[in-house]
Amino acid sequence: LSAGVCCCCAALRPRYKRLVDNIFPEDPKDGLVKADMEKLTFYAVSAPEKLDRIGAYLAERLTRDVVRHRYGYVLIAMEALDQLLMACHSQSIKPFVESFLHMVAKLLESGEPKLQVLGTNSFVKFANIEEDTPSYHRRYDFFVSRFSAMCHYCGSDPEIQNEIRIAGIRGIQGVVRKAVNDELRATIWEPQHMDKIVPSLLFNMQKMEDVDRVGPPSSPTGGVKEENPSVLAENCFRELLGRATYGNMNNAVRPVFAHLDHHRLWDPNEFAVYCFKIIMYSIQAQYSHHVIQEILGHLDVRKRDSPRVRAGIIQVLLEAVAIAAKGSIGPTVLEVFNTLLKHLRISVDFELGDRRSSAESATLSTSSKESDERIVQNAIIQTIGFFGSNLPDYQRSEIMMFIMSKVPVLGTTSQSLDPSHLGDLGTRRIQIMLLRSLLMVTSGYKATTISNALPPPFLDPLLSPSLMEDSELRQLVLEILHNLIDRHDNRAKLRGIRIIPDVSDLKIKRDKISRQDVSFMKKHGQQLYRHIYLGCKEEDNVQKNFELLFTSLALTTIELANEEVVIDLIRLAIALQDIAIINEDNLPMFNRCGIMALVAAYLNFLSQMIAVPAFCQHVSKVIETRSVEAAYFLPETIFKDKCNLPKSLEKDEKDLFFLTNKIAESLGGSGYNVDRLSVPYVPQVTDEDRLSRRKSIVDTVSLQVDILSGNNTEDKVDNTEEITFEALKKAIDNNGLEEQEKEKRRLVIEKFQKAPFEEIAAQCETKANLLHDRLAQILELTIRPPPSPSGTMTITAGHAHYHSVPVYEMKFPDLCVY
Repeated sequence: LSAGVCCCCAALRPRYKRLVDNIFPEDPKDGLVKADMEKLTFYAVSAPEKLDRIGAYLAERLTRDVVRHRYGYVLIAMEALDQLLMACHSQSIKPFVESFLHMVAKLLESGEPKLQVLGTNSFVKFANIEEDTPSYHRRYDFFVSRFSAMCHYCGSDPEIQNEIRIAGIRGIQGVVRKAVNDELRATIWEPQHMDKIVPSLLFNMQKMEDVDRVGPPSSPTGGVKEENPSVLAENCFRELLGRATYGNMNNAVRPVFAHLDHHRLWDPNEFAVYCFKIIMYSIQAQYSHHVIQEILGHLDVRKRDSPRVRAGIIQVLLEAVAIAAKGSIGPTVLEVFNTLLKHLRISVDFELGDRRSSAESATLSTSSKESDERIVQNAIIQTIGFFGSNLPDYQRSEIMMFIMSKVPVLGTTSQSLDPSHLGDLGTRRIQIMLLRSLLMVTSGYKATTISNALPPPFLDPLLSPSLMEDSELRQLVLEILHNLIDRHDNRAKLRGIRIIPDVSDLKIKRDKISRQDVSFMKKHGQQLYRHIYLGCKEEDNVQKNFELLFTSLALTTIELANEEVVIDLIRLAIALQDIAIINEDNLPMFNRCGIMALVAAYLNFLSQMIAVPAFCQHVSKVIETRSVEAAYFLPETIFKDKCNLPKSLEKDEKDLFFLTNKIAESLGGSGYNVDRLSVPYVPQVTDEDRLSRRKSIVDTVSLQVDILSGNNTEDKVDNTEEITFEALKKAIDNNGLEEQEKEKRRLVIEKFQKAPFEEIAAQCETKANLLHDRLAQILELTIRPPPSPSGTMTITAGHAHYHSVPVYEMKFPDLCVY
């Protein structure tokens, strides 16, 4: 009757229409007629095949009421639809749902905010209903587009704007829930949908006042804040990411980059960091490497952008890695480091390019750009270090080897980071950056054995920069060694170079030297001694260099020293003292005094560690004498800002020096084998010397024929006699020859184990030919005098030098050549 038809016509109408008409009162203010609604619900449940017709008729009425602006009847129709949806779950509900979605779409298309909110609320209720059977034809493209548009609504009334945005976010949340629970869940993860959903949520999240409120997905949010679009958008974003699977994770993350690029949110990057913290906390842990890969890929895309933009992306990567390192990193470990090292080289290239342009144009903008590149480099190093320090030990060892393989060495062309176009300055910058990265990776690394921390493929290239003429590079190498050697955290107790009155006060932690560590020192101890020895001879050494060298000696004593190593370390200390006294390298006086102070500080530490009273007494006596007569030989004095340096060092003042014979006498009484103390320490020449570009490495390691049986600082022997074959045999100590022969045999065995067969065969053939030619020449071997007889003969690796004694013609008839 309300439709204006007679009773007869109304009686002839289908029953479902009569039931639908009865739920509408004459005055819409009275609301839904509950009694008639119960009848309609009972009818729909009893005859589910009529549901599609009920839905179509309700949609027809609602469309007509929307056009006529009869919003009261619209509210009643939607309430009826909601109740029917909640009550009916049969297979016949599918056509009814289509009618329902059509009515929701009509409401969302209307320009009335109340109707849009009404349609959204109905859709959210529908999204929470679990349907018995999947729908293979239903799509939500319209709803994704419409709800996304509502999220960006900007109106003059703040309350209405807030209401519509909240409705849009709730609608997106409903679409995600419904699509994910559906069998055709993959459709919602398609890029065309994610490109609308994710930016809509991020747009509202930008309004978050407290961007630091970031935590795991389980972070509680108050009920009052649910009405805040930013809080609701964040919760929806977390839920979306939490439902992402292996195949669709990337589609959900890539729109985040597009949004941050479009709104220029990388500099400053607080919101970007905030977003990726949410992402890393929300996704499943095993998918973390997907996000890291996407960040790395975006960094490659933006590699030509401003330094601050790249630094912002790298900072985001650092935050992501910090969270991912606690879970599963996946197979991207080397990819992360490779990409970061590549961008480190790019940044150095940009910095040097800006420096060259700055030199030409002298503009202020280039200098600021150069400092920005330093920000990028520091961010990369920080990320590398943090990532590496959170990896398990087996992976960290691989990363250490990987980074070390990227360090460019002057004179070689096999490095991945080719610095040839950058010149020496660019090479040095890359070396420093990579070593700083390696320093952070090795921080906190605790290897069970030193051979695991310093395997030969890693030790050799690591020690190469310690011979370079750059004090900062040498400092970094020593600090890396400290990280790897110090397994009991003693380094902080040894910080600074000083005469320690009582070493027991430091409470040094140490364990008994393991068999593996003893074997390591037999094989590679000479490498460590050699680099400490040569590192002390550098002219550009500053106080920090001497401090790090002292720490290196002390840590070696604590972690790796048995009786044999102790003797080697004493020989090394005496050799360092001889460097300062004899001064063949013409070192400045500060360096000579610094070396003397280093030897004093170390022997004081060593004597107390091995606790031999006579040795401690000798060391203490020398230190007391120095404090009175030559305080500049002690670290507390020489490393002061204002220290009066002596004009010369007198070699005859034996009371100021540590003497080999006194040390041998004191240690021999305590059971030490001191025979080797009579053999002065001499480092060996290797290929690293050539690569290090030092001035005259070969000359520094020559073996002098006029070698003394005791300390070099004692009285010299008058070398005026004729040099004969027997004299040479007596001059060269048998123990020294044995050590050299052992080392030579070890190198030969190692070469035959590792070198390719073709290389060994070719070398053997070459040596056989040379030996054949040499045998023919040896038959008439004669050493003739030099043009001017003025020198003792010094035998070096394949060379002869002449100094102060005439050398006469000698023949060796008894010499046999094998």
